[in-house]
Amino acid sequence: TYLQSITVRLEECRLKRRDTEEWMGHRQLPEDLKQRVRCFVQYKWLATRGVDEEAILRGLPADLRRDIQRHLCLDLVRRVPLFSQMDDQLLDAICERLVSSLSTEGTYIVREGDPVTEMLFIIRGRLDSSTTNGGRTGFFNSTTLRPGDFCGEELLAWALLPKSTTNLPSSTRTVTALVEVEAFALRAEDLKFVANQFRRLHSKKLQHTFRFYSPHWRTWAACFIQAAWRRYKRRKLIKDLTAVESFDSDEKVESGAGQEEVGEGYTVVSNPSQAKLNLGVTVLALRFAANTRRGAQKIRDLPKLQKPEEPDYLAELDD
Repeated sequence: TYLQSITVRLEECRLKRRDTEEWMGHRQLPEDLKQRVRCFVQYKWLATRGVDEEAILRGLPADLRRDIQRHLCLDLVRRVPLFSQMDDQLLDAICERLVSSLSTEGTYIVREGDPVTEMLFIIRGRLDSSTTNGGRTGFFNSTTLRPGDFCGEELLAWALLPKSTTNLPSSTRTVTALVEVEAFALRAEDLKFVANQFRRLHSKKLQHTFRFYSPHWRTWAACFIQAAWRRYKRRKLIKDLTAVESFDSDEKVESGAGQEEVGEGYTVVSNPSQAKLNLGVTVLALRFAANTRRGAQKIRDLPKLQKPEEPDYLAELDD
């Protein structure tokens, strides 16, 4: 019966906890590590109730297993733009290779600079994803990942390369669990297999997708946009200053009678509006000089990035 099944699983869980406590004591783990292990064991029990889902799925026929995995994972997988372009056969291949992943609060999923070993699709919980752009001084960006989001997209650009190396890509972000997180994981080797199949079928569609997910392309694009924006602001300020100076020259010609000589080489502007205009020109000129210096410094501070090379997806097909 169901009650007997629960009782058996509770007893198995109790025995596993006892074995875990004995092992931690034998290895002389510090108390903080022991507590983290206890929290994970407790969360795993609450999430699965002691049921080994993977063992159950392995015991089912292949077509039934495929349908169940598709029901559980397909909506999450389709949120990735690359995967949304794939046919049903490749989507089934991805769903079949997804495995369950549990993380407790405070767990580091991946740290910035570490190799990315898997993509993670969030079912429940929240993750913090932050970056310092490779340790760049004064740079910090953070976002919260929620159910339906994913991380580890650096693997996509790596998997799509025609001749990618065995070295896994480095993470551009640090991802930490804010609460208990339940997710599906797609390992690097499984993603590489699916990407190879997709590249052979749809090689002409990959250029935009590769650019979107490549950290090098995204960093180059961000720097390019920043530099273009600063050039635009500088040109706009020059245009405004030129217009004001031209207007000031016309006003001086028309308001020559408004200036009275007081002594040797001294004049008094009797027109208040003219005085305000001169002050406005001076303020605008000072702003222009300050912005120009600041803009030049920012441009010097921008990383000098070369435009990344475009991989040739057709070359491998022709070989």
